[in-house]
Amino acid sequence: MSAEADDGLEGFDTTIHAPNRLRVCALLDTAGEAEFGLVQKRLDLSASVLSKHVTVLMDVGYVEQRKAVRDTRQRVWLRLTGRGRDAYRGHLAALRAIVGPSDPGL
Repeated sequence: MSAEADDGLEGFDTTIHAPNRLRVCALLDTAGEAEFGLVQKRLDLSASVLSKHVTVLMDVGYVEQRKAVRDTRQRVWLRLTGRGRDAYRGHLAALRAIVGPSDPGL
């Protein structure tokens, strides 16, 4: 990671950077916890595409799932872990550092 820090990219996370994973993290950061079907609907993704991205995020410890029966059907709830929230917010800070400060006069 020292190479990333030298490049001014400290906090940049290639796992989160993929557009759909970034969107999942953004939604979960705001919502706290969300049912899989709601995430799928809000992000307009197929269940299989969302599942693949959630699996990647779970494999690195950024997202965890909770299963529960609701309305006689098993539901899956997703949430960012503490590590995932830190990684997501660090990634946002790195993106802001890359694009620099906003200057409406430019």
